[in-house]
Amino acid sequence: MLRRVNRLDQALMRRSAAIRPTGLDEGMKRLSKAANHSVLWFAVAALLAARKGRPRRAALRGVAAIAGASAGANLVGKTLFPRRRPAAELLDLPRRLAKRPTSSSFPSGHAASAAAFTTAIALESPATALVIAPIAAAVAYSRVHTGVHWPSDVAVGALAGVGAGLLTRRWWPAGREDAASAREHAHLEALEEGEGLVVVVNPGSGLGGPLPGGASPADRIREELPKAVVVDIADLDTVMTDHSPRALGVAGGDGSVAAVSALAAEHRLPLVLIPAGTLNHFARDVGILDLADTAHAVGEGNGVLVDLSTVSVDGADPRWFVNTASLGGYPDMVRLRERLRNRWGKWPAAAIALGRVLRSAKPLRVELNDEPHLVWMLFVGNGPYRPKGFAPTVRPALDAGVMDVRFIRADTRLSRLRFFVGAALGSLHRSRTYRHMEVRRLRVRVLGRPVAIATDGEVGPIGTSFDFVSRPAALAIYRD
Repeated sequence: MLRRVNRLDQALMRRSAAIRPTGLDEGMKRLSKAANHSVLWFAVAALLAARKGRPRRAALRGVAAIAGASAGANLVGKTLFPRRRPAAELLDLPRRLAKRPTSSSFPSGHAASAAAFTTAIALESPATALVIAPIAAAVAYSRVHTGVHWPSDVAVGALAGVGAGLLTRRWWPAGREDAASAREHAHLEALEEGEGLVVVVNPGSGLGGPLPGGASPADRIREELPKAVVVDIADLDTVMTDHSPRALGVAGGDGSVAAVSALAAEHRLPLVLIPAGTLNHFARDVGILDLADTAHAVGEGNGVLVDLSTVSVDGADPRWFVNTASLGGYPDMVRLRERLRNRWGKWPAAAIALGRVLRSAKPLRVELNDEPHLVWMLFVGNGPYRPKGFAPTVRPALDAGVMDVRFIRADTRLSRLRFFVGAALGSLHRSRTYRHMEVRRLRVRVLGRPVAIATDGEVGPIGTSFDFVSRPAALAIYRD
């Protein structure tokens, strides 16, 4: 089999070498060099990441796929399967790379990264992948055209790259454009041009690009909903007394959304969601993508009812949350991330903070619905999340009437190591250290010093008693 492959490689190389010189030869050399260390793909990812939604998710998934493909091809494949590069004399001098690689020829790291990036992009945005695929194919072929790889090196590298791209779904399910299920609202008041609506705006958030003339978020809202009252989030505490709204709106990230949603739920007012944050988890799950669609739903009185959840800390008034709450190392990670984000950026800061916290974390001795446990972290989601494991990213239902509870046990042998290995392999849901349940109520008693709770990414009060309750159909939201 190997001899047949070698003979085929040599035959294909001779055919490639026989191609008459053209102006494309120099272009192939430049393209091949541009893809060194995946610089070309990182540049494409940076362009995609500048746009919110699918392009940004595609860019992040593409970079993750490159990391896996590059490690597999260069660190594993080339180490286990050493192979000589094609002889330089097979090609005319003008087609050869001035600096030929000295590592093993098998497999092609360039082909692996190109295929991984394209496959990952296709999972999020097939149309974008169609544009990128010809470039990726050209990069892969350029390695044969310039004489630094055998065709079989490129073929196997490309297959490995496709596998790496598909494998990202194990940790990160492909983005979902359809909204989570919710209860239809039959009697939501139509607010013509936003009359009776008060919109709370976080000025630190953008709305995905200004209008012509550089309109601010408040200006965009006034253009779509001219009769709405727009207030700054700093005035949230006085919104109810100063304006007596018939509906509340919010333009901001998930933290702002959580604060205004809590106020709306407490006063039984419908909510107008205007996505204006970085990730917009709640708005995306509800199915609200832009301001124009929201304005239409407000004018027509279309909407749904969604579940929320609350937590009472040491018997105090309930705190509402729209996405998640957590105990253990996560609140510490949030505090450390906020200290590091100005220097490193949000995502690198989060990774650094998680590593530091897990390295020094102390387990919590708790009772969950009166059952004793020793845990590293406790996650509570408003509604069921997917996938299983400790990195949930998709919420298929906002009308299930349950909370998604996950925790990492600290009472098993080598539990922290098992946690890292399971998370790295995407198999944490099969580990004995991981527990998952869906409940309507959860009583958490911390047997030790008080700890802080984090809700929707914001660190809250400390306590030893935490009572979680799912609140079905607690919030009406305008949505077509």
